[in-house]
Amino acid sequence: MPPELTDLTEQLLSRPRQALGIPIAIVGAVFLSLGAQFQHRGVSKVEEHHSDEVPGLSMRQLMILLRRPAWVVGTILLGLAIVLQLTSLRFSPLIVVQPLGAIALVITAVLNARLSRVRLNKRTIRAIILCVGGVGIFVTIAAFTAVDVVVDESHLITILVILALVFAAFLVAFLLLRHHISAVIYIIGAGVLYGFVATLAKVVINRLVQGDFEWLTLTCLAGLLAAGGLGAYFVQTAYSAGPPDLVIAGLTVIDPMVAVGIGVIVLGEAAAAPLYAVVAFVIAGAIAVYGVFDLSKHHPQVRR
Repeated sequence: MPPELTDLTEQLLSRPRQALGIPIAIVGAVFLSLGAQFQHRGVSKVEEHHSDEVPGLSMRQLMILLRRPAWVVGTILLGLAIVLQLTSLRFSPLIVVQPLGAIALVITAVLNARLSRVRLNKRTIRAIILCVGGVGIFVTIAAFTAVDVVVDESHLITILVILALVFAAFLVAFLLLRHHISAVIYIIGAGVLYGFVATLAKVVINRLVQGDFEWLTLTCLAGLLAAGGLGAYFVQTAYSAGPPDLVIAGLTVIDPMVAVGIGVIVLGEAAAAPLYAVVAFVIAGAIAVYGVFDLSKHHPQVRR
């Protein structure tokens, strides 16, 4: 066994409390999968009976969604999934529990195929394997090369500025190009925004636990809510144009890559990583992203 893997195993065994986050994250992945299926069903029904000519869900459709039992149940399940994910991060490091989110993709793919009575073709299965394998390798490399860095105020301000630019870019692109945006673009946008949400959520929780509640914490909370709101809208719109396993694939690939990317680029958590690790980062990330695009092209339920 490689010495790095031995060290990580010994760390988990010597600190049993950290292992508590693993089953919590697995249950959260199951809720994420079920929530996505229910929400997709609700959005599909609204699109079927209350379709608008304008691309993207309208305010009228969003109000109708609130009266769809399937969508409400899915939203509750997704809320529970988020709570469980944040709870798991209180016990275990991000690099331990984050890859477990890929379980949701496998569950969603199998569940959606059964409920929709659609057989997954070989290209779809291959794309799912690329997504799960790519993000697994990506986060595993981070586990062996990244080091914990204290997030100070300068780091937080940098993250918030980048989020503001990203948020504005996606919002402007949606308003100007909404007639030409495909489901996979909505999914990428949601994944990027949720990556910032995951980072800011952990920061806000830690600052609240420490009693550090001031203007910067409030700003982080505002950024978290804004990014989460726009990301949630992108997810619902993606449900109207693609299957739920495509949406979950984008989120379980893009979300952790953005979160890890923030740690590597902004916080410098991989400053001491060797060159081969950086190259492996790029290759693994490219494999996972290629899997998302491949899934968007060859999934039998994708609407062209």
